Amino acid sequence: MARGPDGAELERTLAEVGARLRRLRHEREMTLAELSAGTGISASTLSRLESGQRRATLELLLPLARIYQVPLDDLVGAPCASDPRVHGKPITRGNITILPLSHRPGGIQTFKHIIAAGPRTEDPDPRSHDGYDWLFVLNGRLRIVLGEHDFVLTAGEAAEFDTRVPHWFGGADEHSVEFLSIFGAQGQRVHLRARSRPSTGAV
Repeated sequence: MARGPDGAELERTLAEVGARLRRLRHEREMTLAELSAGTGISASTLSRLESGQRRATLELLLPLARIYQVPLDDLVGAPCASDPRVHGKPITRGNITILPLSHRPGGIQTFKHIIAAGPRTEDPDPRSHDGYDWLFVLNGRLRIVLGEHDFVLTAGEAAEFDTRVPHWFGGADEHSVEFLSIFGAQGQRVHLRARSRPSTGAV
């Protein structure tokens, strides 16, 4: 029986999924074994899926979308194949827009936060969760409530803290705020290294 236009379009879409998945894995610098450990899908199935020998199903694509941290639509109706970039999807929470800057699953994740300008009427509502966070203010003044402490960071200042301590942040005034957040869900910390200064005096 002849396949209708919709069926033909579906087959073309599914045929492109494998190459898209392979590109994502290479961009994340992951092996099939690492991807298998993270998704519970066997390495052989993942290999056949990427090569087009295995038909993509929802049961296979959902865990892959989850570990790659992309919407399911990006796997089955992704951007043009000539554009290898993975575009982070902005997350909006009230007056805060969060832009993911890293895409590798697990480990330390990096985000840019933008707090819109406007009157600050919200009351601090500190929350706690597992992890460790490092913040760096790019523009504006960021108010942070951390445990019993309440302080303000300005552009060029940074703070780091265990997120198991109740915390909250917001704009310190009516102006917009931009800051970077480097977050380790498993408590990983940012490691800073500095070169030792050469000795200038005689011993």
